[in-house]
Amino acid sequence: MRPIRISLDGDPLTGSDGQTIAGLLLAAGLRSWRRAPSGAPRGVFCGIGVCFDCLVTVNGVRDVRACRSRARDGDVVTTQSRAEAP
Repeated sequence: MRPIRISLDGDPLTGSDGQTIAGLLLAAGLRSWRRAPSGAPRGVFCGIGVCFDCLVTVNGVRDVRACRSRARDGDVVTTQSRAEAP
């Protein structure tokens, strides 16, 4: 497989062509990349796009399901938070 590089919140990550964004993040050792309204960390829960716990922003597009979206070389991924301010 061809290596690819994306960024998550400005930090470079490498993966393989064909990986989902969630798969690449998990392979990099990350377990959460979003905050729920309660402030609780969220990442992959169902892994099939039903629960929406793995939402990220990709290339400026919000609410992308990381478990259903293939990573592409050069993708700019940012975490999201629905946590309420204290």
